Amino acid sequence: MQIFLITFAIFLIAIIIMAIGYIFQKKEIAGSCGGLGSLGIEKACDCDQPCEKRQRRMARELRMENRGTPMDIRVLE
Repeated sequence: MQIFLITFAIFLIAIIIMAIGYIFQKKEIAGSCGGLGSLGIEKACDCDQPCEKRQRRMARELRMENRGTPMDIRVLE
């Protein structure tokens, strides 16, 4: 039981030190390889022909973007 408590205390101290470091540095967590951007991939789904679910989501996002910008603005007199 003593070994368990010592191991638990060591892990707890390591986690506390990492938390303090994160609080003071305010850095985002990043992977060691630099993420998808370093590979030249702009999005997670980089397929030539996305699946139906992805196509519906992309169409919905495009409609939402177009909703915010008026297509035809006319001055009413």
